[in-house]
Amino acid sequence: MFQKTRELFPVKEKGAFLAHCAISPLPRPACRALAEAAEAQMRGGGPGLVPYFGVVEALREAAARLLATRSGNVAFVKNTSEAMGMIANGYPFQPGDQILSYVHEYPANHYPWKLQEKRGVELVLLPDRPMGDGDTGRRPCGWSMEDVRRLTTERTRIIAVSHVQFTSGFAADLKELGAFCKERGIDLVVDAAQSLGALPVRPEEWNIAAVAASGWKWLFGPTGTGLFYTAPEFRRKLAHVLVGAESMVQGDDYLNHTWQPHTSARRFEYSTTPTFLAAALEACLKAAVLPYPADAVAAEIFRLQDRILATIDRDRYRPLLFSGPHRSGILSFITREDPDRIMKEAAQEGVFVSARCGYLRLAPHWCTTDEEVDRAVGVLNALDPA
Repeated sequence: MFQKTRELFPVKEKGAFLAHCAISPLPRPACRALAEAAEAQMRGGGPGLVPYFGVVEALREAAARLLATRSGNVAFVKNTSEAMGMIANGYPFQPGDQILSYVHEYPANHYPWKLQEKRGVELVLLPDRPMGDGDTGRRPCGWSMEDVRRLTTERTRIIAVSHVQFTSGFAADLKELGAFCKERGIDLVVDAAQSLGALPVRPEEWNIAAVAASGWKWLFGPTGTGLFYTAPEFRRKLAHVLVGAESMVQGDDYLNHTWQPHTSARRFEYSTTPTFLAAALEACLKAAVLPYPADAVAAEIFRLQDRILATIDRDRYRPLLFSGPHRSGILSFITREDPDRIMKEAAQEGVFVSARCGYLRLAPHWCTTDEEVDRAVGVLNALDPA
């Protein structure tokens, strides 16, 4: 089913890539789309790019298929921080309102909410809990629904969490969390940088108000790209934070200063769109994401993880394991050795993994072959211990 070819992913010529939770290698169609758009501008300037001006709408349509929504609910952004900033600074908070988040969130999903303290809003942080199978020491792990219930009050307006924690790989049960928020009239905002493209993300089915994700991890896209979903009723709550010509219905009628912002998610695409990057991300979605159902992708990733777990040296690399809806594309290991050193030495042998916050992270994607997994484990097992 999965086309795990070097033609689609030339990185395979260099080695075994198991770091899709960091920056993924571009598939060949994305590189081609970038080059073609650059060629068009080189040879024709603005007029040469005219055929590419519709590419953002094509990207929105592709992203809408991935998220099972309408294209009008999806915007093209540069990164997760940009999307979260527009939500946090545009939300109609009142003094005394509360935001519930997790103490070890990635900065993109922490600082925008922290900033709201200047508006008299309280940021309440879920404590870290040992949610996985294994002692993490002082390393971050995850949070519990029991703490969510305990810390939610009548003043809680937003719950903002990552679908998958970038350190441990702990995944939130978004279906359960979304149902909880629906019962209490709370807006659920999700950072899906570490899940979109690897796990199913169904915002309309799961009562998620907003989803923000970077494009360069599990979506295989170029850096500087991201996707931003908002539910229509949530979008109507948000004040405008960043505005420009592209925010307005009149578009390039630049001297028409009538206040006519788009009511769709296009309102968040406020200024000159990086056409090259949009074309590349669209190519990634069409060539490497949409051809395979999200459930099938997750199942293949978990199969590859199980293959890793069957042969890796458990005395040297102790896995942090999650079950059911808390499992993700990130397989984190605890080791007595320096994870950064292991990462660097493995790269010298053509095996690419990542290290974060005391964990060694292995993150195969559907494009990873069994042979690449075996090679990676063999290299890790054979590295000289510190």
